[in-house]
Parts: sequence; C-alpha cells; structure tokens
Amino acid sequence: MILTLTLNPSLDRTIEVGELTRGAVIRAGAARLDPGGKGVNVSRALLANGVVSCAVVPFGGDEGRRLVHLLADEGLEMVMVPVRGATRSNVALAEPDGTVTKINEPGTALSADELDTVAEAVLSAAHSADWVVASGSLPPSVPQDVYAVLCRRFTGAGIHVAVDTSGPALMAAVAAGPALVKPNRDELADVTGRPITRLGDAVEAAEKLRAAGARSVLASLGAAGAVLVAEHGVWYGDCRVEEPRSTVGAGDAMLAGFLAHLSRTAHPPRTIHLSRSAGPSRSADLSGSADLSGTADLPRSAHLSGTADLPRSAHLSGAADVSGTAGPSRSARPYGSPGDALLADPVACERALREALAWAAAAVELPGSRMPHPSDIRRDRVRLLPADPSTPLGE
Repeated sequence: MILTLTLNPSLDRTIEVGELTRGAVIRAGAARLDPGGKGVNVSRALLANGVVSCAVVPFGGDEGRRLVHLLADEGLEMVMVPVRGATRSNVALAEPDGTVTKINEPGTALSADELDTVAEAVLSAAHSADWVVASGSLPPSVPQDVYAVLCRRFTGAGIHVAVDTSGPALMAAVAAGPALVKPNRDELADVTGRPITRLGDAVEAAEKLRAAGARSVLASLGAAGAVLVAEHGVWYGDCRVEEPRSTVGAGDAMLAGFLAHLSRTAHPPRTIHLSRSAGPSRSADLSGSADLSGTADLPRSAHLSGTADLPRSAHLSGAADVSGTAGPSRSARPYGSPGDALLADPVACERALREALAWAAAAVELPGSRMPHPSDIRRDRVRLLPADPSTPLGE
C-alpha cells in the first residue's frame, strides 16, 4: 500500500480559455472542478490504475467538505483530519497550446495541535504501507522540517519515503535520507543556482541532492521528459504528447507511475474495486478543537469516535522525537526489502521510468487535474534515450 500525505490540499478549478489576455474580459470555453494537492493527486492516479493507496487529508470549511465529497465519489480511501481553517481553492487558466497559468492560494495555517493530529494519523495509517509519499507545499506556520521529521521516523522503521516539495522543505527532507525525491526543473535549478539547459545540468543537480542524503532522484523536465539518477546509473527519456491540455498534476502522475511499477513488481497484483466502496474513509478527531459544524453531510464512513487508537509520540510542532517505529503495530524492517532491491536494480529503474513518463504524458493530455486511467496511458510513445550530458533540454 502507498500512503500519501498532503498538508495543503485544495479544490482545483480549471478554466479553458482561447487566449489569456491581461485586462480583458475572457469567455471560458469549459470549466471543471477537481480535488487537488500533490499527494491527493498521487493517490488518485494510483487508485485509477488499480494500485492500493490511502490519502491523509486535513480539511476545513465548505471547500474542505466539497473536497472530501469529490474524493469519496472517486472511491479514494482517506484518513480525514478536520481543521479549523478553510481548505484553499486554486484556479488554473488553460490555453489551447497547453500553457497553464495557475493562481494558488497560500492555504490555511495549522495549529500545533492540528499538526500533531495529522502526524499521528499518518503514523497510525503507515503501519501497512510500503511507501509514504510526503508532497506539496506547506501551509503557513508549518515548520520547514516537517517532512524531514516524518522521513526519519519512517526510514527508521524500514518504510520507503518519497518527497515532492520545494525550497527549504525539500532540502531539509533530503538531509533526512528519503528513498526518492521528485524535483522539477526549476527546483533542480535552485539546487545549483543556475538554469538547467542541458541534461548534464540536471544530472549534476540530482547528484548534489544524492550527496545531501537522497538515495534516488526522479526529476521531471517538462516537455523534455524526465531523468532518473539512482545508485547504479542515470536514465533519461521522454514521451510524445500529441494534444497538450493541462500540465496540472502531470508531475504527480509521474511520481504515481514510478511508484506503481515498484509496488507491482514487489507485490503480486490483486484486484481492487474502483467504485465508491473501494475503501473506507476515516477521520481523526481533534477532540473538540475544531469547528465541525456542517460535517454531518460527510460520507457516513468518515466518522470515528476519538483518537484513542493513535500513538501520542508524533509531535511535529517543535523539536521532534524521531525515535521508535512508525505506528503501534509495526516492527522495524531492516533494509534489504523488495523496494530497496528494486531501487538498486537497473532494469527495475528503467522500467519504472518508462511507466512514469507514460503516466505523466497521459495527464498532460487530460483536462484540469484529471488523473489518467489505464485507457489513457500510451506506453508505446515512451522513448529511453542516451544519457548524454550535452543533450539540450530546450527552454
């Protein structure tokens, strides 16, 4: 099972326009509303392709309730944590050539108690996870080392951690030794302090992240494809996109495709139902600290009584105790698990990159932040190319 954490989820409204002209009155051609947030999107993509996943989602206000309903309609298994503030709303303006202009709200601040409750929910749910994906921007007031704290705790218990964030939060997480980080081109440029114009620039930045603690780096390079830098080599490839519609969520689909391959290779596939009943949702109770008025209309399975079954050692609001295991019923697993072997296997790395490229390209051809289903994914378009450092990556 792949567990995702999204500290700053959103409602994503995508509006398709003929041309974006500043100061003009523009008539929309179409509009759609999707659940948003990087970890949420990873779970949605996994679910759409039959890979078991669970999303930890803090939510609040009318927007939060709408988000939860949309996710429940997709059949996503969730651990829902009610918070006082309102879930943010983002707007994306998509032009016919695939250019997307995004306006993202900062999100709502999480109190120390709320952050601790989120952490406890993650640690409790992680006892059955092979991977934990910590991704997305941090809400206001949340410590920059929050992903690092969780990463240390999970890796100490033998759970693989993938991190997809930016800025100080990324560098703090890298120092905690995650199995995988997934920066984009701009985030790679921040690492070296100069533009990424050639494949060699991307590999150099990825190696700096590995030297700082990350074991593997999967870097999305936009239209130029993606590069994987791991223990035993460098792999580079791209995937043709015939009709780009929206890049929103493409990086999340890429990460989901990569992890899906590793998960399916490590564990024999099994059938899951992709209906509304695909998995129960759960809710972490804040014991009266949140305004829960209006939550009676949430999915019936979302209501649990209290948090007595959650561990009380996962405080992330300040200096964190990162000793112990990731949950009350999990014993620490030594390195050498199937996931470790796959990350060190050149064949598995190549195949995982192929899958990642195919899923990302499929997402670009879909409207809004819709995640690709099996019928959307065209693996025949993927090309694995020589990892020549002089390869230009375009603008």
